[in-house]
Amino acid sequence: MKKLIQGIVQFRETRRAALTETFAKLALGQHPDALFIACSDSRMAVNVFASTEPGDLFVLRNVGNLVPPYEHPGSAGTAAAVDFAVEQLGVRDIIVCGHSDCGAMRAHCAGHETLDDGPLKTWLDMGATGNAAGLDPSEASRLNVLEQLKHLGRYPSVRRAIEERGLRLHGLWFDIHPLDVLYHEPEEAAWTVLDSASAPRILSRL
Repeated sequence: MKKLIQGIVQFRETRRAALTETFAKLALGQHPDALFIACSDSRMAVNVFASTEPGDLFVLRNVGNLVPPYEHPGSAGTAAAVDFAVEQLGVRDIIVCGHSDCGAMRAHCAGHETLDDGPLKTWLDMGATGNAAGLDPSEASRLNVLEQLKHLGRYPSVRRAIEERGLRLHGLWFDIHPLDVLYHEPEEAAWTVLDSASAPRILSRL
């Protein structure tokens, strides 16, 4: 808490003036480009690795970057955020972003069914990627992103927006140690590091 409070004071004294105009505009309403669904992991700093600015992203974070199946009784919170982003904010893109060293995926690979009964076990049940036992956690994490994109594609608001205005779904994966971000290319069924060579090719398909 000490670091947080000191950071707020530092922001007030050194950065607030430069951002006053930006936030004055944002105070009138938000118009984010995308819904970004990510893990709650403290290392998932999208504003750092994607160089985003305030107002660029509508962010939904939870343990394991999960998108529960729409019909699941535990989907209400996620569905509310998705519907708001799609129907009220009109985002053009939705991203599901996983990451390396994900505790939720380590639990899946180790057999999360062995966890004590409780909210965490119930939540992780919705992120199952099939038989993850024995998989490398990074591989499981990337498979999990694709599974959550499938769930997302079955949300009624998402299906309508895809059909009516070309809403796009994307999978990203953040590799923490080398600070690489990978993009899933469905055409090749492959994960590609986003860099100055690959980005123009990927963007040309969007």
